[in-house]
Amino acid sequence: MTLFDPPAPLAERLRPRTVAEVVGQTHLLGPGKPLTRVLGSGRLGSLILWGPPGVGKTTLARLLAGEVGAHFIPLSAVTAGVKDVREAVTEAERLRGRGQKTILFLDEIHRFNKAQQDALLPHVESGLLTLIGATTENPSFEVNPALRSRARTLVLEALKPEEVRGLLDRALTDPRGLTGVTAEPEALDLLARLAEGDARRALSTLEVASTLANPVTPDAVTEAFGRHLPQMDKNGEDFYNLISALHKSVRGSHVDGALYWLARMVEGGADPLYVARRVVRMAAEDIGLADPQALRMCIAARDTVEFLGSPEGDLALAQAVVYLALAPKSNSVYVAWKNALNAVRDGESLPIPLHLRNAPTALMRVQGYGKGYAYYFDDPEGSFAQNYLPDGVQLDLYAPTGEGWEARVADRWRKLRDAHGDGEGTPD
Repeated sequence: MTLFDPPAPLAERLRPRTVAEVVGQTHLLGPGKPLTRVLGSGRLGSLILWGPPGVGKTTLARLLAGEVGAHFIPLSAVTAGVKDVREAVTEAERLRGRGQKTILFLDEIHRFNKAQQDALLPHVESGLLTLIGATTENPSFEVNPALRSRARTLVLEALKPEEVRGLLDRALTDPRGLTGVTAEPEALDLLARLAEGDARRALSTLEVASTLANPVTPDAVTEAFGRHLPQMDKNGEDFYNLISALHKSVRGSHVDGALYWLARMVEGGADPLYVARRVVRMAAEDIGLADPQALRMCIAARDTVEFLGSPEGDLALAQAVVYLALAPKSNSVYVAWKNALNAVRDGESLPIPLHLRNAPTALMRVQGYGKGYAYYFDDPEGSFAQNYLPDGVQLDLYAPTGEGWEARVADRWRKLRDAHGDGEGTPD
């Protein structure tokens, strides 16, 4: 080792050499589990390994190839293309002539477009290539259905804190690790929590921390780790799961949950204006007429975010989210609107009754447009007696809840339905 030939990173040096050395993933590698059974049979089919960063997808693929005695061709979808796939096919054909199987490992397979993924299909289907794809994104959205149907999807889980802790202990005792380095137990416990199941990040941080202090202290870990940013892929499934968790916490009137998920999004780097738009949607969908003020509050929060930016505007978002969580809930307008859309989509485009039509010209008046229309302020009784739907149509779209402001208008709504009578659906 010289200045111009540095050692490999700690995470690379500590890669498991056998399946038995793999940390975590006991749901796949434990006794009687899927990969254990596959290895016992000696027959490995194509796989999609789906899991967060740093859980051992690449390592597991290499070990599986070694266990079944297959030639291993690693490619990254970030830099590889169809040309690289063709070269892998050529090599696989040459090796098949010698009786050897080939595993093509495609890291970040979700970055291959549809055409590139389709280029793999005939070779996977023929058995020339056994594909192992690795992805941090949901294969349901990112991998072509035709390719998914030819590969078994296995979900890898983030390592538990105690599993990361064991890996850190190994790094300090294994000859391939940080020889001569010790660490305070509190420092290792802290790092095991901060890593959030990412073994690679844990080992990389420990390696940096060992250059700052020996023994490694909690302060050294904090300095080496840098600012803790919650995990969130702005375009991935986690992002939309966070939005879902925020929305459901607001709907469930759980203030602390709503604030927690909002903080996770803001600290993770979400666009505050995007969050503000979703909060406005929550006000319309879940609070509705139970508290008409909620929508105004959320529009004001959106304007504040746009005017002040982050972090100053984040407080307005927090205020809006707390307000929504505490507010009475009603989805009556949301349901009524869906009912109205379904009625229009599923029904005929029936003519508008003549008395509801405008009559700006003499010809239209001659044709009966507007004839017989009862103007409410001149003839309230007649206004209620006339029909406001196409002839022969009866609909019951809106039903108020007993929540908040809407409970106060429910009685008026019932009286209006009675007044309109069969013209707009007979009251229950």
